[in-house]
This record gives sequence, C-alpha cells and structure tokens, in this order.
Amino acid sequence: MLAYIDPSSIEFLDKEIFTDVTGGDRHEVDLLVKVRFKGQDVCFLIHIENQASAQSEFGARLFFYFARLHESHRLPVYPIAILSYDSPRRPEPDHYDVTFPDQTVLNFRFRVMQLNRMNWREFLRKPNPAVAALMTKMQIAPEDRPKVALECVRMIATLKLDPARQTLIRSFMDAYLRLSREEEAVYNRQVEAIAEPERKAVMQITNQWAERAKELGIQLGETAMLLRVIARKLGPIPSALQDQIANLSQEKLEQLGDALLDFAGTEQLHQWLAKHA
Repeated sequence: MLAYIDPSSIEFLDKEIFTDVTGGDRHEVDLLVKVRFKGQDVCFLIHIENQASAQSEFGARLFFYFARLHESHRLPVYPIAILSYDSPRRPEPDHYDVTFPDQTVLNFRFRVMQLNRMNWREFLRKPNPAVAALMTKMQIAPEDRPKVALECVRMIATLKLDPARQTLIRSFMDAYLRLSREEEAVYNRQVEAIAEPERKAVMQITNQWAERAKELGIQLGETAMLLRVIARKLGPIPSALQDQIANLSQEKLEQLGDALLDFAGTEQLHQWLAKHA
C-alpha cells in the first residue's frame, strides 16, 4: 500500500461514531486517514481498527464500518485490523463472507496484523515509533523480554523522538513489558555491552524514565497522604474531588496542603479546587 500513497497527502480525519449493530453499543473508529494515490488526484480512506480481545463477529463489525465510511465519504476504504490480544494464537480470519448455495453475495477482505503471531526480531530494522510500541505485544520468548525492552529504547534513541512519542512507547512498555528485578539486571548488562555513543543515548533515556517513575511514585504517595488528611479533617469527600486532587501538580499539592489548615468544611475545598485545579 505504501508504494502507491502520496505521503504529502496524509490527512487524519475526525473519528466517527457508529452504533454497533452486532453488539448494540456505540463505537468510535480507532483511526481514519485520508490519502491520495501517488500521481493522481483520486483519494481513498485508510481505516485502522485495533481489537484487544478475540471476537467472533469482528469481521462483520469491520464490514459494517467499511460500509458506513464508504457511504458517508463516497471514497474507497482500505481496512486494516490490528489484533493486539495475547490469545488465541490461531490465525484469525481476514475476511467476512455472505454466501448462498448458488452464489457468493459478499467477499469482504481486510488486512490483518495479528501481533501474537508476529516475531519481534523481524521489525528491528524498521525504525518507526509505532513499530517500537507494537513490538511489546508480539511473540516474545520469556528470556527475550529484556532484549525487546532494550531494542525499543534503542529505537527511540536512534529516531530522536520527542517526549510525547517517548511517553506513548513507554506507556506500552509499562503495560505489556514491565520487567522484573531479575530482568532489569539482564537489561542493564546488555546496555553496558553497547558501544559508545549509542550507549550514552540509551542510558540517558533510561535514566530519564527512572527519574520520572521515582517522581511519580513520590507524588502518588504524597497525594494519598493528603487525601487521608483531608478525610480526617473534613470527612469523606466525593470521588470527583479526589480525582481533581490526584491530577494536581507537585506544586499545587503543596499549596493545597498549606491551604487545608484554614479549611473549615468541604465548601472551601470546592472553592480552592475551582480556582487552582
């Protein structure tokens, strides 16, 4: 597909919401992109749908979105399914058919990326932040987990990604590739084996993440302590207020801790959060 896309034409469209006729729920398409054929004025859509759990009616649902998108935009639609669940590992269907004894009415096909059947090693030489994130959900032998974590960080260092993209990949690693203490020791030995100056770049990213994790841990601890103090001074507070407090910065937490000394009731807490949160 990349061979016939004009890269200068890529346009990310607003997500569209449909009612899921198979499940009865409202669904927002995951990613919708408008592109132009290379050397032509003709456009088409790329619809990417992530599926985090196996679903027998997934093909039918994807066809439903295809039909709606084609109807609303009057453009060809190239559907891609990213299957990110761990099991089952059997090959999942890449089509949805409606057939009768005398004819096939519909043969809807879509591109499938089934991560649990893909080998992470095949993507090491594809420098792309999306690849670094998706690698964490591919086939990984237990002994390879530290190696995959290192390769994700090396890719970040090579691409010189901005903090936002680093955070995206780190969120995948935290969710799907969190290393044990023993695995971290293996990871550190592997980092030491990297030649300079790449090792310096990898260590810088690793240290930044470790420092951020430490800061976050301290902040979470201080937030929990402050919530206990508020509960003892003012009584139980609504979960909405707890969420507001949990989202405060370190500086705002300290300011609230000082202001709390003068609060006589939850109304003052409401007022403070309305002004500072």
